Amino acid sequence: MSAIFLRYLNSKKYAFTALFFCFLLCSSCAVRHHTTAKQLQQPDISALRYIGKSVIPNAFEFSKTTVGGLSGIDYDPYTDIYYMLSDDRSSINPARFYTAKIKLADTGIADIKFNSVHFLKQKDGRIYPGAKENIHKATDPEAIRFSPVHQNIVWSSEGERIVDRRDTVLVDPTIIFSNLKGKFLNSVPLPDNLRMQVKESGPRRNGVLEGLSYANNFKELYASMEEPLYQDGPQSAFAPNGALVRIFRFDLEGKRPTGEFAYELDPIAHKPKTENADYNNGIPDILWIGEQKFLVTERSYTSDHRGTTIKIFLADFSTAEDIKDIPSLIKYPQVKKVSKKLLLNLDDLGMYIDNVEGATLGPVLNNGNRSLILIADNNFSKKQQAQVILFEIIP
Repeated sequence: MSAIFLRYLNSKKYAFTALFFCFLLCSSCAVRHHTTAKQLQQPDISALRYIGKSVIPNAFEFSKTTVGGLSGIDYDPYTDIYYMLSDDRSSINPARFYTAKIKLADTGIADIKFNSVHFLKQKDGRIYPGAKENIHKATDPEAIRFSPVHQNIVWSSEGERIVDRRDTVLVDPTIIFSNLKGKFLNSVPLPDNLRMQVKESGPRRNGVLEGLSYANNFKELYASMEEPLYQDGPQSAFAPNGALVRIFRFDLEGKRPTGEFAYELDPIAHKPKTENADYNNGIPDILWIGEQKFLVTERSYTSDHRGTTIKIFLADFSTAEDIKDIPSLIKYPQVKKVSKKLLLNLDDLGMYIDNVEGATLGPVLNNGNRSLILIADNNFSKKQQAQVILFEIIP
């Protein structure tokens, strides 16, 4: 080694050392940011105040995809990014999720700007086929949550159940973790009562895992059924009938189910005017807000009634019993259910509310209160609206 080169190294030694420790400090800050990320909490809620809404234009195009069918939304407070899941079953474009920025104002939503779109991948790395291509491999995305701790998303699919004279299709629901580009990472093993069956036992078609929520700082995951399991009793009706849906709890470190809880649905809000109308009531999303409390959204739909009836409840799990070892709630009518308190019936706002399917806690408003944001699935229909609705949470 030459003397000139040695003198060069010596002159740069302290600058290099400082730069090296600066790199270590910045790296440790980045790691600490993710490993100590905390979930947004708002356990004390007395009411919700409507602020305003925005509608994503029908057939809006972004990055050569049609934005619609938005069935899930989640907010990352560290980057001010929203994650939105489309329930397109790879019919229009491949199954996917979007990221977006939503600018809030005192009077409502000022702007929605989409940043990226990512196609969800199967375990083998391929995108999901449409039902017409391969119904057994198709997926039906419904809920999405983002984890700043793990820097990934978790999403659910309802699966499929078709049992008739022409065909039998049984595709189990799934809960899948994907990276931020949509690549499959792993999945959560589901309990046996979530397996699709030929007989009327297990989940009903289109009434399965509609809602997801992290809890206890991303250590647990809750998943809600939209409608009751066959063995747990009837679907919701036009009068109180004890329709009970299960909400499942999973331990994320062990990737295993650890609990199930019974939640009673309200009656269907509107009776049909025509004989062949469709109607139901179920849970499209749940949202942990701390201290064993959740915001639970119920959506009542009657096909010949314009819009949907959306109710938001404050649900308390603290006195509910774990029913994971109870195979049928029909045979256990004395079950200790999740308690619930109505915070808001959106019918009272006197405006058209569409098919709300997603909910997330948003940023802090200018007055210091937390925001709540709902998103509506327009089903890619010209007759419906992809609404983004903003509320203030009143402590």
